[in-house]
Order: sequence, then C-alpha cells, then structure tokens
Amino acid sequence: MYTKQDLLNQLSALNIDPSGTLKIHVSYKAIGEVEGRGDTVLDALATYMKPGLLVLPSHTWGNVTEKNPVMDVIHTPSCVGALTELFRKRPEVHRSLHPAHSVVALGKAAAEFVAGEEKLETPCGKGGAYYKLWEKDAQILLIGVNSTRNTFIHGIEEWDGAQSDLSPHRKDFYVINHEGKRLHTPQYHHTGRVGSEAFSKIEPQAIEEGVMTLGKFGAATTLLMSAKKLRNMVASHLKKDPLYFSRF
Repeated sequence: MYTKQDLLNQLSALNIDPSGTLKIHVSYKAIGEVEGRGDTVLDALATYMKPGLLVLPSHTWGNVTEKNPVMDVIHTPSCVGALTELFRKRPEVHRSLHPAHSVVALGKAAAEFVAGEEKLETPCGKGGAYYKLWEKDAQILLIGVNSTRNTFIHGIEEWDGAQSDLSPHRKDFYVINHEGKRLHTPQYHHTGRVGSEAFSKIEPQAIEEGVMTLGKFGAATTLLMSAKKLRNMVASHLKKDPLYFSRF
C-alpha cells in the first residue's frame, strides 16, 4: 500500500518542477492501493505543487449534450474520472467556464489561468487553458494512461492545421457561472470522426527523442512531457501531413 510520502518521493524522482505548471491526466485504478485513497493522491499532488500550479481536466462533454446543453460550473460533474471529480470539489480549486472541456486549477494564479474560457468557441481555442499550457511551457503528466487521453494534442490539432474534427456549424451551449448567471457559449464541438485513438502513435518517437520520459507513480507507469516540445514535434508532422492522426 502506498503512502503520501511514497507518492511524494516518486513525484520528486520524476523531475517535475514544483514551481511550474503541471497538467495531469490520471487513471486512479492504475495507481494501485493508497492509504487514504483518492484524497491522499490529491494531497500528494497538491503538496508537491504548492509553489506552482496544478491543473486537472473537469470535462463535461459526456453529460452536456445538444439535448442537455447547460453546464453548471458548481454542480455539473466531471466525466473524466473519479479523481477529477474529487479535485474540483476541493476548497481553493478554480474551475473554468468551458461548457465541454473545463479544467480545474489549484495554486499560483489559478483564477487567472482558468479565466476567459466562456469566450471560446472550440474545445481548446487560443486564449484558453490548453493554449496557456503551451504559453507557460507546462509539464504534462500522464499517470496510468497513454496519449489517447492527452487533450493538449487536440489543441495542437486546432492550432497547427490538422484535419478538422470539429463540427461545421456552432451549436448552442450554455454555462451557469458561480453567480448563477446563464451565459451563452456556442461551440464547434468534436464530431468523433478522427478522435484521439491515434495520438499514441507519437510515443515511440517522443520517448526516443526525449520529448517524453517514463516513470512511476504508485503502481502506474507515467509519461512526462514539456508542452512546448510536444507541440513542436506534433506540429512538424501535421505540417507535412494534416491527415497524420487519421492514418493509424
């Protein structure tokens, strides 16, 4: 059984900058048995990143749909894992106002980081949280999952000319903010024509070239990467072939 200190020791061994920005995608089950369960996992991450900024997804694309087009920032649950749902309910955690791809952040300038996502018209638009990961050269840590769960790559698709997986027309979606005000947030949403199943094809090259490094967190295998290095590598493929992720 892993303790909080065990997890802190492993985070230190991964060479994560505790004063920087860290975005996490995680499978709780893959971590194994932890003393104190999910709260201990989040405590370890929050403690390690206390000088910096810790970011997790709190996406709602699975439960905010055309038939149910309203995301309530306080009450609508995350659809991307138990730890993300547990994290978003913690005090001092800030959630962005994106109707489908919100994130939650804790730490240095967290409120500023999540601000403005209600103005986006796409899942990972410029000026939003995923673009800010690139601007900050955040580290992205995959815990027990592979690159098919790395939403940042969807951002690279948007910014660097991949074949579009976005709907041709905007659909009406809405966000209820912390004050209870209903905001109109129309979206070009992911259609699923391309999807993320091919994202893992980049991993062998990324590991070989040092863009990604392997490690452990609990019993889970991890992949750690720089947002800027990852974008540079993926964008070089998309420049040569906009259909790169369609050929799998």
